[in-house]
Amino acid sequence: MDTIRIDILNPKARKLLEDLEALNLISIQKDNVKSLKQIVARLRDKSEARPSLDEITQEVEKVRSNRYGKKS
Repeated sequence: MDTIRIDILNPKARKLLEDLEALNLISIQKDNVKSLKQIVARLRDKSEARPSLDEITQEVEKVRSNRYGKKS
């Protein structure tokens, strides 16, 4: 089985694909891939408070020190 992604430009093409699916020649599945921007927006909506710039900087420095073995 091969999997391909098709961008439908003309609504008539969708009808053709649905007809092929009805004949059990192909299977159509919705693409649930979300963009990074959508994922970040969803996570921010669920968060009660956004971290400050200082909190972000501290976390980044902590990860860097752990990665590169530097002591703070």
